[in-house]
Amino acid sequence: MSDVIRSEIQIRPPSVSTRVAASFARAGRKLAAEPLGLGGFVILGLLCLIAIFAPLLAPYDPAIQALGDALQPPSLAHLAGTDEFGRDILSRLIFGTRITIQTVLSISLIVGPIGLLIGVVAGFFGGRIDALLMRATDIVLSFPSLILALAFAAALGAGLTTAIIAISLTAWPPIARLARAEALVVRNADYVVAARLYGASPIRILLLYIAPMCVPSVIVRLTLNMAGIILTAASLGFLGLGAQPPAPEWGAMISSGRKFMLDYWWVAVMPGIAILLTSLAFNIAGDALRDILDPRHARS
Repeated sequence: MSDVIRSEIQIRPPSVSTRVAASFARAGRKLAAEPLGLGGFVILGLLCLIAIFAPLLAPYDPAIQALGDALQPPSLAHLAGTDEFGRDILSRLIFGTRITIQTVLSISLIVGPIGLLIGVVAGFFGGRIDALLMRATDIVLSFPSLILALAFAAALGAGLTTAIIAISLTAWPPIARLARAEALVVRNADYVVAARLYGASPIRILLLYIAPMCVPSVIVRLTLNMAGIILTAASLGFLGLGAQPPAPEWGAMISSGRKFMLDYWWVAVMPGIAILLTSLAFNIAGDALRDILDPRHARS
């Protein structure tokens, strides 16, 4: 009897927590093998910490004006200089990180589920449903995303919330196309056929068998799209359709500093550098995440 018990214990499958821990361990080893990708995640982690602890890290209040210190160059007192109103640019960049992270996360939380739902429904059911959903997707894709976002933002009115809605309305089609392509492959998998034979309903198959297999690819695509989202949000802010003054939005800071570019370069260059580093970090992290979650794209 004891031998039977020992054999049953030995063949018992590992628990869910064990499998999750093993998955994280494998992901950690793969990430450690890619220093560039690790650097991207480190920068993103630092940006999140800066956004959380902005009031503690900013040396000055980002909204207080000091006209006597207007357009001061970078120095020990103001590491990134001051703008035309004497506001400390570094403090405004730190608080602007909050707006950027909020924008990126909000759009991702809206676009991800919508694109995933439309894509998996089209890929799983096919036929007229697929044709209808994909033609709607093609219509949105036929317009340049920035131009369409500008049109929506202008129609809805200026503001950060309307900018998030406008970008979300234009950013879901690539996610839907990707999810549909994944669903077309997964719907013919053996475990899906077995679920049909056992009598699982189409909704159950869609939610429990198809959609979860599409999530990793969607996460990777969202991460890679975040750089474009940041640039689009900065463009709306630059044109006055994003966060409104005195909010320290990076695109709006570039817009206000463009008239001082020749004589006071730091007013526009500093927020430009922030946008560049953040977009680059998201691109690098997305590339590393693709290699971790999708072995088909892993480097040899």
